[in-house]
This record gives sequence, structure tokens and C-alpha cells, in this order.
Amino acid sequence: MKKILFITTIFLFISCKKQDVQLPKSNKTILKDIQDHSPVYMFFKVTEKDTTVELNRQNTISTTNWIYNIDKRLPLKFVIPEVMKLQEKKKNSSHTKEGAINVYSYADSIGKNLAFLPFTNVVYKYDKEFSKFYIIDNSKVYIGFQNFSINFNKDNKITVDGNDVGREEFVSFIKDYTPFVSQGKTALLHLNFEVSLTYEQYIQNKVMLNEVLSDSIAFSPIEFIYDTKKLPECGCKL
Repeated sequence: MKKILFITTIFLFISCKKQDVQLPKSNKTILKDIQDHSPVYMFFKVTEKDTTVELNRQNTISTTNWIYNIDKRLPLKFVIPEVMKLQEKKKNSSHTKEGAINVYSYADSIGKNLAFLPFTNVVYKYDKEFSKFYIIDNSKVYIGFQNFSINFNKDNKITVDGNDVGREEFVSFIKDYTPFVSQGKTALLHLNFEVSLTYEQYIQNKVMLNEVLSDSIAFSPIEFIYDTKKLPECGCKL
């Protein structure tokens, strides 16, 4: 593998035109080294009418690990639909190698290195669903767990089952509260992110969430990227 230097911006030359991806920053490395990889780029593009995403995956090889280099300024409403399409494309490829993974890249501002966040097994539910309602509709699947809905709203504030939790106390709250309430069951955390959050906010939240994992606390592989306007009215706090 070619050595990748610590940089917060990745430059790519396409047809003699320089394009750049500003990587999100976080304060911890989840995964540091990726062997045998191919890049996917999502650029932040401003047009006269709107902000859009520009995708480039010209050099991706289905038998390799895919590194998603995504501009931190893009909102999730642009990023996640493209990620879902690429997940499906790789999944359905006849040449996909068993064990190949997908990762998001970001810059570890403390360790001063390029870092990666695996998401190979994540299944995205986009814009019309929220975990609280999904759990009820699929209660037989989740009856063996103690289920918690973690929500990052449009202001990037956190609620747990509709209750506000400060960002500074979130990790300790989850570690202390969920095992106590679960009474021997595995605490299954269901993650929800509002579509207007930026990709950088998403990565920072996911890195923070990694700190709560334990033998008794796990994440549901399904993540909900929701649009508040498209959710059913329930009169409850998300």
C-alpha cells in the first residue's frame, strides 16, 4: 500500500482539473491502516442554484477495500443516497472479494494521522423512518434486547429515548445507564441522524459512539438518516 501522509485535504487531478476533498476531523483513530484499497471521492460542489455532491469512483476495484473520501461540508442528505447506491453496486458485483470492507476516511487531529471508520455492515434507512417506530413494527426481532433510540437532531444535540443528554456526559451516561436498565439483556443502541447534519458531524458522532461499545452494549447495524418532515406525526419527542 502507498503510504498516506497526514493531510486534512485530499487533492485529485481529473482531466487536468484539480479537485479537493476537505476531510472531517475527529480526536481518535478507530482504524489506522488499510491494505489493498480503492478510493471513492465525493466532492463539495457549489452551483448557481444549489450545493451538490460530485462523485468520482473511476479507480474503484470491486475486489479491494473501498475508502470513501467525502468532503466534510456535505450534508447527509447528499452523502447517504450516494453511499447506499455504491454499497448496492459492490454487493451485487460478481467480483467482490470475501472479507473486503468499506471505510470512511477522516483526519485524527490528535494523533496527526489519517484514520478510517469501518461501515461495511451498516444498513441505511433513508429519510422516512426513525428507530422508535421501526422497533415497534419489528418487535419480534428486538424482543431479546433492551432497545435504546439515540438521536442526533438537526442542531446536533443528543437525545436518548427522547430525553436530552449533554454531549460531555453522553459516553458516561450510556455506560452507566443502559446496563442498569437492561437487567442482563444486551443494550442495543439504534442510531438516528437528521439529514441536515454535515458529514463531519456524522463522523465525529460515530467516533464518539465507538467509546461506548462493550460486552453488554452493541449497535444495531441499521442506521436511520431521517427527514423530520417525512416522519409520521406522533406528538412525541424524538
